[in-house]
Amino acid sequence: MKGEIGMRLENRVAIITGAGSGIGRETSLLFAREGAKVVVADVVEKAGEETVAEIKKIGEGFFAKLDVTNREQVNQVVKDTLEKYGKIDILINNAGIVQDALVRKMTEEQWDRVVNVNLKGVFNCIQAVVEVMIAQGRGVIINASSVVGLYGNVGQTNYAATKAGVIGMTKALAKELGRKGIRVNAVAPGYTMTQMMANVPEKILQMMKEKTPLSRLAEPKDIAYGYLYLASDEAEYVTGAVLSVDGGLTL
Repeated sequence: MKGEIGMRLENRVAIITGAGSGIGRETSLLFAREGAKVVVADVVEKAGEETVAEIKKIGEGFFAKLDVTNREQVNQVVKDTLEKYGKIDILINNAGIVQDALVRKMTEEQWDRVVNVNLKGVFNCIQAVVEVMIAQGRGVIINASSVVGLYGNVGQTNYAATKAGVIGMTKALAKELGRKGIRVNAVAPGYTMTQMMANVPEKILQMMKEKTPLSRLAEPKDIAYGYLYLASDEAEYVTGAVLSVDGGLTL
C-alpha cells in the first residue's frame, strides 16, 4: 500500500542533491523510511539541516553542503560518504534551477547558470561516483529531467536544453555502464508544486490543471515515488528509461 514502510532500500546508501526542499526533501524522507542511509546534499545549509533532523526521527543520514557546480565540493561529499558508510549505492541528481526569459531577452549569465547547475552539475556528480560504483559492481544513478526537456516550453530555452541534455546523458551512460552493473535512468516530472512554482499566477496553474488528465498538479511525493521505484530492486531490469510522472500532461 502506498505510504507503508517497505524497506525496499534497506542498508542502501543514497546521495540526493537538492535535498533540502521540494522533491529532494520528499525523496530523502521517503528513502529514509524505506531503510536507506541518506546523504542530504544541498547548497542551502538551513534547509538541508532541517531535512536531516526529520530523517533522524525515522532513520539515518547526514547533511553535506554542496554546490554541484563546484568539483571540489562534489568530491568532498563522495569522500565523506565513503568514510562514513563505506559505499555509495544510489545517486539522485535532483538539484536544479530555473532562470526563465524569452530567448531574445535571455542573458548569457542566465544561460550559463542554468547549464552549469542542471547539466554540468549532473556530470560532476556522476563522474565523482562512477569509479566507486564500478568497483562495487553495482549502482543506481537517477537524473532529474522534465516534461519541458521532452516537449519544450516558451521562455525556458535554457532549462529545456539542459533537461533534454540530461535525457541524452542518461541514455548514453546506460549503454556505457550497464555491463558494469550500474543502472542509469531519468525521471521527467510534470508541473510540480515546489518553490519553483511559487511565482506562477493562479490563472496559469489552473490552466495547467485543466490540461492534465488527472486534473491536478504533482506534489513532490509523486515524483519521490518515481525515484523510489527506479532506485529499488523492483526496477533491476530497467535502464536508459525516462519515467514521465506528469499526470498524463504530455499525452
